Order: sequence, then C-alpha cells, then structure tokens
Amino acid sequence: MRVAAVYDVHGNLPALDAALAAVDEADPDLVVFGGDLVWGPLPRETLDRILALERPARFVRGDADRDVVEAITPILDPDDPSGEVSHWCAEQLTDEQLRWLMAQEETLALDVDGLGPTRFCHGSPRLDRDRITVGSADQKVLPWLAGVEEQVVVCGHTHAQFDRWFGEHRVVNPGGCGLQFGPRGAAWALLGPDVEMHVAAYDCEKAAASFHAKGGPAAEPFAERVVAPPPAETAVERWG
Repeated sequence: MRVAAVYDVHGNLPALDAALAAVDEADPDLVVFGGDLVWGPLPRETLDRILALERPARFVRGDADRDVVEAITPILDPDDPSGEVSHWCAEQLTDEQLRWLMAQEETLALDVDGLGPTRFCHGSPRLDRDRITVGSADQKVLPWLAGVEEQVVVCGHTHAQFDRWFGEHRVVNPGGCGLQFGPRGAAWALLGPDVEMHVAAYDCEKAAASFHAKGGPAAEPFAERVVAPPPAETAVERWG
C-alpha cells in the first residue's frame, strides 16, 4: 500500500486542510497521522476535521496528545509554560474526544509498497518524547531502535523533514504539518514505492489571523511560527 504520513498537526486546521488537499491529489491507500493532533490554536476544530475524514486513516498517539488528556487535572507547573496550552486545549475538547486521543496506538506497523515493513511512531519506537533529527548521532539513536524488526521507521516530534540511515534502519520524519521548521507550509510525506517529501502551500497570514480570532494561549506563538518558521537546522541546534 501507499501511505501518506501527516505528523504534528498541532491544532493548525488551515495547515491540515492544505495537507489533506494534497493527499487527495496523491490518492494513497491510507493516511497515517503521527501524533500531536490538537496541542495548538484550533484543537476542537482540527480534531472534528480529522474524525470526519472519509479517507481510510490510522493514528499514532503523540506526547502532546497525552499532555492534553492529562491536563484535565487542575495542576499547573509554573516552570512549564506549555502546561497552560495543554489545559486550554483540554477545555476545548469533549470527554469523548479526550478518551479517543488516549485510545490511539503508541506505534503502528504497516507493509508499505517498495519500503516493506515500516514502523510508525511519534518520537522513537521506544518513547514518544525521544527526539531524532537529521543531525542526531548514531550512538544516541541506535539504542532506541534496538529490537525494531522493521527496517524503515517513520517518526515525528522534531518538526523538520529528513530521510537518513541509522545503522540498518532508514528513519524518516515527514516534518511538522502544523508547526514546521523549514519552509512555510504544511509538511507531509508520501511513502511507497519510495519516500517523497512534500510541503503544501497555504495562506499563513490568514491562518495566523484565525488563531488570533480564536484567542487562547497558543494563538500568538503559533501565529508567529506559521508566518516565519525557523530554519530546519534549528531543530538540530535545539535537539542534536
């Protein structure tokens, strides 16, 4: 099968719509959403769009998805400003939607045309918060891939596209659909028979205006990021 990998949507509905329009043109057999769907400026609207999708889809749970669900508890860490966004996002979602987020798989294995058995995860096959970038050292990542039978691993979490080898494993990051390092637009990847990286254009200024209109703690930082995303090498500088 051919698979469209859409990762790190982060509550950015305009970016999701742009990516899905491009996916429809490519017409893959399946869409895999790689986690972190709702932590962002338009959480309810984004999840409603995903749940209404008529194209076959599978889902991997991300660490920010967990953060939103766990934020239903009334404890805020003053040293972690992301907690305010998690709480706000949790308030936007229904109890049913929160349960749905937590019910998704931590990893997923599929047989992709031309690539063979492929493991989809969020951070790494080991943990959803592991950070892999194009610049990560082999000695850092190889232990996270130990015991993974699939040669190809698709990860996210660091929001910058790459396609590289760690030992015998080919590791692919489709980029952050809704919160990208690198060029403006909605990043995604088409898998099968090889790996094709894509960035779908959308009106980033209009998206930023919609975030401000919604309000909430994610509006301003997301508006800045979609209009002027940091260069791709920032991901390496930040996480190695």
